[in-house]
Amino acid sequence: STQSTGSSGINAEYGKQWYQRRVRGRLLKKYREDKKIDKHMYHELYVQSKGNIFKNKRVLMEHIHKKKSEAARAKALQEQADARRARSRATQERKAAKTAQKQALYMNIEEVAEES
Repeated sequence: STQSTGSSGINAEYGKQWYQRRVRGRLLKKYREDKKIDKHMYHELYVQSKGNIFKNKRVLMEHIHKKKSEAARAKALQEQADARRARSRATQERKAAKTAQKQALYMNIEEVAEES
């Protein structure tokens, strides 16, 4: 028969899911074109959206903002760590140069003492 099987609520819910998936797909496409998300994040979110991970558009947008803030935070922490490493490397080089200078001075003093 042409009637659908299952209760009307189930069939309506499936239709709603399909529509919502289109809404989320359009949002992702728009964000990618506006360079708000890169192609890697787009693909990851598209697959998740297709799998009905996100309940609605708002949840998807919140997830995107959260991911972007996490990425920015990780980048800032990485930059801080790199700066810290650079500072410590410069300090070590200064100390090594100072030590070498003292050793050279000490060697000169010993040579002068031996000549006398």
